[in-house]
Amino acid sequence: MDRNSPPPAPPKKRLTAVDFGLFAVVIGFVFYSGYRVSDVLVYDWDWSRVFNFLIRYDAESDSYVANLLLYGLATTLRLAVWATILATIIGVVMGYWRTCENLTLRIISRSYVELIRNLPPLVFIFIFFFFISSQLFPALGVDSINPDNALVDNAVFHFMFGDPKLLSNFLAGMLCLAMFEGAYITEIVRAGIQSVGKGQWEASRAIGLSPFNVLRDVILPQAIRKILPPLAGQFITLIKDSAIVSLISIQELTFLATEVAATTTKVFETWILVGAMYFVLCYSFAVLFGWLERRAAKSHR
Repeated sequence: MDRNSPPPAPPKKRLTAVDFGLFAVVIGFVFYSGYRVSDVLVYDWDWSRVFNFLIRYDAESDSYVANLLLYGLATTLRLAVWATILATIIGVVMGYWRTCENLTLRIISRSYVELIRNLPPLVFIFIFFFFISSQLFPALGVDSINPDNALVDNAVFHFMFGDPKLLSNFLAGMLCLAMFEGAYITEIVRAGIQSVGKGQWEASRAIGLSPFNVLRDVILPQAIRKILPPLAGQFITLIKDSAIVSLISIQELTFLATEVAATTTKVFETWILVGAMYFVLCYSFAVLFGWLERRAAKSHR
């Protein structure tokens, strides 16, 4: 082989008889578990009552329209997107403070991270909601916003924030999630910044760049490539963590699923369907982010 020729492609992996045997064992275990559960529960399965809360027939428009569970899924997505944006801003600021030379800023960011990481999520959500956001929103006038105002009662606002009547609830849930996830993004950003070699910092200072320009022009462009993959994973984690805010009456997917289960008395069907919805949503984003990551890796070669 010529020294300049590219390395040979790795051989394709093929499934062996042992792999097929393992798959058969797993499938057999799943069917046996299903049979045992059905035998023990003696449960009358009825999926139609639950599916009606996914899509229903509207006689007035003579068409099928979204129902409670899809509305809850949309709210979950809104919460995840807005909370990720806000958590990223918090994480970038706190992550930089974690690495800067100012002792006060390092203490503040370290205290924030340790406070969040060492509290159970449920306890943090309750404390933040009842002691902070319930005081903050009235002071900011969020509770007094007129839902019939043209600025909030329009299609764009509905698409971005949901029902204006539930705006304060939505913002409370978003802030809770952003503050909680921001601590983990802070550590991701800190690790990304510290992964850039010291030589880059020293060389940038040697040519006379200000600290802000060093960060903006030299350090962050290199750190962002390492931050983005775990940040995408954190977005998927946030979708799953958004179920926590159902405990403070934010009408996202888990909260509405609880109401559907109570209304229909079909608890198993409801939670199996909601679990499938969460799985499809999170797995779709995982596939999308994996594809984007591979494209980004190719563009940097």
